[in-house]
Amino acid sequence: MNSYARPSTLPEAVALLAQGGWRLMAGGTDLYPATTAQVLGDPMIDIADLADLHGISASEQGLRIGAATRWTQLATATLPPALAALQQAARQVGGWQIQNAGTLGGNLCHASPAADGVPPLLVLDAELELVSARGARRLPLDAFLRGPRQTARQPDEVLCAIHIPASALAGRAAFHKLGARAYLVISIAMVAVRLTMAGGRITQAALAVGACSATARRLPVLEAALIGLTPAQAVPVLTPTVLAPHLSPLDDIRASADYRLEAAAELLRRAVTEAA
Repeated sequence: MNSYARPSTLPEAVALLAQGGWRLMAGGTDLYPATTAQVLGDPMIDIADLADLHGISASEQGLRIGAATRWTQLATATLPPALAALQQAARQVGGWQIQNAGTLGGNLCHASPAADGVPPLLVLDAELELVSARGARRLPLDAFLRGPRQTARQPDEVLCAIHIPASALAGRAAFHKLGARAYLVISIAMVAVRLTMAGGRITQAALAVGACSATARRLPVLEAALIGLTPAQAVPVLTPTVLAPHLSPLDDIRASADYRLEAAAELLRRAVTEAA
């Protein structure tokens, strides 16, 4: 078996995967740092330039974002305000070199609890399109993520696209994260918020917190509690005590669990204020 393949079409890629023994590579920004060897140990299928995995397109059903769309493309695209959190995250992923090479789909498949792309996509009710020689299927993002470095993607599947339903394109979003420094660091906590407003009051709320549980989480109980409130009334609701039952932060070298809860609450308050 060859150790490297660069198929020109998605059907070629899934046909190779169906043979078994292959790994997928797109930008490589997670794959290469994870090895200390001079060469990658497994046969690789490079899908970075497959046309079916690129671009952002709109339809009556919503938006489709190709899984190999790079962070720089997301950051500079003209998108609805509901995707502002995703664009803010895109501008904060690593440095410019990472943003130019790294892909949104790779970030999701790597499945880090601190993946920057996940909270902004959770508040957009994102669904993932997975393709194999057996056919295609869709999964909600929260069902795709099963734990740290664990996803529902089968070995013969390619993550092809991220779909945002039209119903999630309303309102405005914001993203905030906290780390030891602004860039090139794993986050201590991160949040995304999407709000719709009418008459100065919140009519819809979507809240997600990352880096404070095994996977990033939506907060439906808190979302419901914000409906009908003004932003000024909503901010005091978002306290560490209120957050604690919905998250499971760990103590590690970067921060204690208590600090993560405090940070997540403060970041949510800031994001709600910005989104409103």
